[in-house]
Amino acid sequence: MLSLQEISDRMEIQDLLNHYSHHLDTQNWDALEAVFTPDAQIDYSEMGGSKGNLEETISFLKMAMPTFASYQHMVSNVVIDMQPDGDTAHVRTICHNPMVMDKGGGDTHVFYCGLWYRDVVVRTPDGWRIKERVEEKSYFHNVPAEFAVPTD
Repeated sequence: MLSLQEISDRMEIQDLLNHYSHHLDTQNWDALEAVFTPDAQIDYSEMGGSKGNLEETISFLKMAMPTFASYQHMVSNVVIDMQPDGDTAHVRTICHNPMVMDKGGGDTHVFYCGLWYRDVVVRTPDGWRIKERVEEKSYFHNVPAEFAVPTD
């Protein structure tokens, strides 16, 4: 049976993952930055994105995300493996991500990204934070032939 602390930790970690998606989808960069530890390492490279520290990642997202008309990062099926120290967890979460491209003249194109987030989350004085994040590719669907991940 889970202790109250373990239940609380699991709920806080799930909230953290939801906040990541919400802050990314609303382009709230300051709030998104606060989801991570200052020394976080983030690897989006398997899905065509950046790989680096928090500053590099936020810079990439600020450049890339506004190029889309809209998107949603929907997370579910969160598997949390609490480590023996009680202050670290390994987490694997499904993300279903429809992306909308503006084709001009009122025309749009929707494509889908399916992935897992593989995270190491740690307890900090400010609550649980993501210390390591790796995107693991599952699929792309309906990606337009002319699409390329924005680079500048």
